[in-house]
Amino acid sequence: MRKSSWWRFIVAVLVLTGAVLLALGSTPKLGLDLSGGTQITLEASSTDTVEANAENTDRAVEVLRGRVDALGVTEPTLVRSGENRILIELPGLEDPREAAEVIGRTARLTFHPVLGVDPSIVGKTGESSAKDKKKDGDTEDGEDPEAPTGGQEPETDDQGRFVTKDEDGGPLVLGPSQLEGDDVDQATAGIQDQGVQWVVDVEFAKKGQDAWASLTGDAACFPQGDPQRRIAIMLDGEVISSPQVQDSSCDVGQLGGRTQISGSFTESSAQNLALLIEGGALPLPVEIISQQVVGPTLGDEAIDASVKAGLLGLLLTGLFITFAYRLSGFLAVVALGCYALISYAILVLLGATLTLPGLAGFVLAIGMAIDANVLVFERAKEESSEAGSTPARAISTGFSKAWSAILDSNVTTLLAGGLLFFLATGPVRGFGVTLTIGVIASMFSAMVISRVLVEFATSRKAVRRRPGLTGFAKTGRVHDVLLRRNPDVMGRSRIWLALSSLVVVAALLGIVLNGLNLGVEFTGGRVLDFTTTTSATKSDVETVRSDLGDAGFDDAVVQTSGDGDLVIKVGDVDNDEAQVIRDLVAEAVPGSDLESDSLIGPSLGDELRTKALIALGIALAAQMLYLALRFRWVFGASAAIAMLHDVSIVIGVFAWLGRPVDGVFLAAILTVIGLSVNDTVVVFDRVREKWRGTSANETFAASCNEAVLATVPRTVNTGLGTMFILAALYFLGGDSLTDFALALLIGLVVGTYSSVFTATPLAVLMHRVWPVEPRTPREKRPERTPDDSGAVI
Repeated sequence: MRKSSWWRFIVAVLVLTGAVLLALGSTPKLGLDLSGGTQITLEASSTDTVEANAENTDRAVEVLRGRVDALGVTEPTLVRSGENRILIELPGLEDPREAAEVIGRTARLTFHPVLGVDPSIVGKTGESSAKDKKKDGDTEDGEDPEAPTGGQEPETDDQGRFVTKDEDGGPLVLGPSQLEGDDVDQATAGIQDQGVQWVVDVEFAKKGQDAWASLTGDAACFPQGDPQRRIAIMLDGEVISSPQVQDSSCDVGQLGGRTQISGSFTESSAQNLALLIEGGALPLPVEIISQQVVGPTLGDEAIDASVKAGLLGLLLTGLFITFAYRLSGFLAVVALGCYALISYAILVLLGATLTLPGLAGFVLAIGMAIDANVLVFERAKEESSEAGSTPARAISTGFSKAWSAILDSNVTTLLAGGLLFFLATGPVRGFGVTLTIGVIASMFSAMVISRVLVEFATSRKAVRRRPGLTGFAKTGRVHDVLLRRNPDVMGRSRIWLALSSLVVVAALLGIVLNGLNLGVEFTGGRVLDFTTTTSATKSDVETVRSDLGDAGFDDAVVQTSGDGDLVIKVGDVDNDEAQVIRDLVAEAVPGSDLESDSLIGPSLGDELRTKALIALGIALAAQMLYLALRFRWVFGASAAIAMLHDVSIVIGVFAWLGRPVDGVFLAAILTVIGLSVNDTVVVFDRVREKWRGTSANETFAASCNEAVLATVPRTVNTGLGTMFILAALYFLGGDSLTDFALALLIGLVVGTYSSVFTATPLAVLMHRVWPVEPRTPREKRPERTPDDSGAVI
């Protein structure tokens, strides 16, 4: 092995060892679209006294966390999203009414006298008594029926007394409520005069001042240390504070309508308590702006389908690459397996949530990962045709010359993945994460692992004696035919551009005539997807449509999906109305079961639609700027117009077919942009190389023509490798990934065409109008190349 390859070998071994350990020791977190459950997005609004900023939204999260815990959901997730939004994930919970009731209810803040700490002083209650209700088997072992958990109404005796727990978990016996949250005027956190202790100052409204004075005055009559000297403040049936009254006087007139709560407060806990007391519930009003319910079977089917698609795609791609490049192709497939392992390990290491589009991104990146190897092998083929070239020298030169194209094409894909991460939300953002991880891992597997394997193989005597085994000892048949005939593709630039324009016009006509079938993410509303034991028939659709109309859902759209499932789209209906729809479908179509339920508020739909347009605009601008910096502005402008060409055609085809344009489609479009620029960059990289070395008599158009012909084998082989993956996703990925795979298949075909017949002819025509000179490459040290034995010379 060459000395310069030892560092690659060591790095590869270390990375693969770490990846294996991570893969064996951890499992990725599954999103709700794979595991099943309910996801709710809340939006907080400012009030006259409280601003909906990040700090106050965080406090609202803590209040909601206590409410969610009352649902008994395993491992719920509550996080702030942005400044004023809260994302709640409830795995396994399939009834959104239960979640919405608990999360969105108006909490009750009450103030109670403490009567003692001995539960036995509470007398026997009436019909509502927990003791009377308790029967054998009604409670679990160790459960205290007299001490309700937060969120439950307390069981009181005939005098209104009840048993609960204080903020430290100790027992308390409380009397009936003496004040409500409405009686509080304001509560503020501050530091005592000594400046060493945080306290909460509470001021009561006029109607609550006398009640508070009476409550605290009665408590102050008990000696210091007596439990009855305490006042209990409860929120949602749970004691949040039970301070002692510090005043020594029993004179209620002296205590007035103010009080100060002291304790072991930090700045944060004091401010939090003040907001809870003043707000009476959440520090900020919240509204449900989106909600999604996914049945557990959908996730299992999606995972199974994606795994099958990934394995089949990997098998087909592996067979194709091995057939095309023989031993080198087989070693590239081994590196591809390492890529999959590394991607999975990074996903686990980052703690990223794996979503359904994320799975698709993971599978798609397998096809894209082979691109770098194809570029290297095609370069090695060209080098092998030079006199005196050896397999070791050819592959070393191939890696060296292909590096700039690999870097530029992967950076453009990373830009698309980064835009998805920063501009998208939910599962689509997860796709951006896995796509980005996949690109980074693919570059490592191609430039490090694959290089180590191929350089080691080509330095063996058995391979040197049989150079045909390498797969790049000879240039391919397609390359030879094109080189011999040398067709003048760029001489017909105007014809290719006219043809591209006609296709774009046809696509735009589809948008104008048919319109776009915007998904619920962009329009707002609710979509309920039902699985059926047998494919839903036209009669089932008509029956459900009629029943919904009779029930008042006149705007409901009832359709069947590709798998024969029943899909119902309605306006912004609440959870009770959604339950009515579920009951009607269950009665009309026996054996039907809710698979998913998605609700998007109108305001959020408008916002997501605007963000989608912004994302597309930024993507085009970012790609154009990058290409202008790396090449010339003529190339950047040509690539941007070609991207618009590709995007317009994909959207137009979806308009003609009536396919939904939703968040997953947005992910596909941004990926199409990455794929389109990927192909164009490879062509432009070769144009740049040819252009720098042109003679005085050779035109820019001639350089472009040579570059296009030279990159055709790479374009065909990479396109086929990626197409195998997408075809597997389309046919095996399930209904949820069919449209995603279809958009990418169209984008792949159109992008491959446009890189040759749109972007490059545009660059030729623009150069005629605005001629620019090639950049002079920086001086490089001659790279040391191996001789026949693999030694560096």
